[in-house]
Amino acid sequence: MHVNNENSNGRAVASDDRPNHFDAVVIGAGFGGLRMLHELRELGLTGKVIEAGSDVGGTWYWNRYPGARTDSESWIYIMTFSEALKSEWDWSERFPTQPEVLGYLQHVADRFDMRRDIQFNTRVRSAVRDDADNVWRVETTDGEVFTGTYCISASGVLTIAQEPPFPGLSDFKGDWYQTSSWPKEKIDFTGKRVAVIGTGATGVQVIPTIAHVAEQVTVFQRTPNYDIPGRNRPLDSGYAAGVKADYKDLWQKARESGFGLPYEVMERSAVDYTPEERQPIFEAAWAKGGFYMGLETFSDYLVNKDSNDTVSEFVRGKIREIVTDPAVAELLAPKDHPFFTKRPPLENGYYEAFNRDNVTLLNARAVPIEEITPRGVRTGEQEYEVDAIVYATGFDAMTGTLFGMGITGRDGLRLQDKWRDGPRTYLGFTTRGFPNLFVITGPQSPSVLSNMPVAIEQNVEWIAGLIQHLNAHDLDVAEPAQEAEDKWVGHHNEVAAATLLLGTDSWWVGANIPGKPRTLYPYVGGVGPFRAICQQVAEKGYEGLMLTRH
Repeated sequence: MHVNNENSNGRAVASDDRPNHFDAVVIGAGFGGLRMLHELRELGLTGKVIEAGSDVGGTWYWNRYPGARTDSESWIYIMTFSEALKSEWDWSERFPTQPEVLGYLQHVADRFDMRRDIQFNTRVRSAVRDDADNVWRVETTDGEVFTGTYCISASGVLTIAQEPPFPGLSDFKGDWYQTSSWPKEKIDFTGKRVAVIGTGATGVQVIPTIAHVAEQVTVFQRTPNYDIPGRNRPLDSGYAAGVKADYKDLWQKARESGFGLPYEVMERSAVDYTPEERQPIFEAAWAKGGFYMGLETFSDYLVNKDSNDTVSEFVRGKIREIVTDPAVAELLAPKDHPFFTKRPPLENGYYEAFNRDNVTLLNARAVPIEEITPRGVRTGEQEYEVDAIVYATGFDAMTGTLFGMGITGRDGLRLQDKWRDGPRTYLGFTTRGFPNLFVITGPQSPSVLSNMPVAIEQNVEWIAGLIQHLNAHDLDVAEPAQEAEDKWVGHHNEVAAATLLLGTDSWWVGANIPGKPRTLYPYVGGVGPFRAICQQVAEKGYEGLMLTRH
């Protein structure tokens, strides 16, 4: 074990004073990277966090488009390692905006003096396993090399944006933006003609925001979603105080839940109720807003198509109630996939935006975009002249970021080659052939099928526990056994096959990226059950991992 010292420049170095060597190199300074750094310090270990942005925040640093906010309630979107931190931070809204979440993470970094161990404005070019020295060599695009006994990816799962797949992108003479890399300066759309391409989670947030000021908003939609009302509101001090008083209980419920949210899941099937009995249950959840519609109504939506049909039709009915033009309402009402088999965004004024005279919805599936022209967007029917284009075209989720870092394991094996037919992991944390490489919220862990801070904390605590176990037993190498990895992949696939998720083209199954293996990337077995499995593995001396001394 190395002791955390500092050199004359304040940089943490290992006690053996090898230049740029640390016990762990952590990639990314969002929720995962900050929490991992804290845990490393608690263990008395040195850690170096490498961050591409100019500040902490991860997703909440890059996704600063208008309207960006969480879809988990603020009081459950926190770190829990410090009682003082929980008591001193007050959220202003039920679902906080990007600036407020970023402010929270900046506060965490400052409150615990984390910046001295973070190198900003630094991108990873490669991370290569050196078996001879038992280190990972992480090289940046500037040519700097860091080494660590452990390499921990906290780079996030929605980081690498999908490039807009249209010819002529560079020909456009107006301004264009991607929601995933929005400029820091405020963009004023007042009086402008704006095209928004994409109606996933980011499109649902950005469209009503821009519609309030733009002269015209033209929305190009390929696939409608079952968007759920957020019912966002300011948080009064009395409510916040009550939540803080119940934090311990709320977080325990969240940790034991299916999706990392402390809701009361009703173990019942919609098909066992008459339409007259179901309606008030649906109406109550719709009025609450948030994911209560999916979690506090009926419990078998993901495994029972007949049950799912009932909630799907309810949401379609709500869309028809809100949107005044029947033709637009039908275009916004999903009919090609079951509810919750795509990520259901929370909306705040999205459907109402299409009642505005300055918002036009186009069916980009029936009449696809053919090219971007100097003046705007051309479909097979006509050219739409605009002053600005907003691309809300999504991400190469789960694996795109990992593959982009040039991760290479033993004997020159590249991660993308091992995962050519889909991810192969042990518990989502690690993969055979890549000793001492750990991934926070990686594929085949609950990850994006959960409230992310809850999943992140469990992942970080488990990785830290493993490292502590290694140190306590004078060991320093961890790698999954082939049998354990095969067993986990088989279990993951079996659970996925029991649901409706694989039958829908979504980014959860990689369908948005041409050529990407079709598989369910996150683990759908639930946050609570996953936590229990990981705990059992730890209690059995990290069963399934080969633990050795280099």
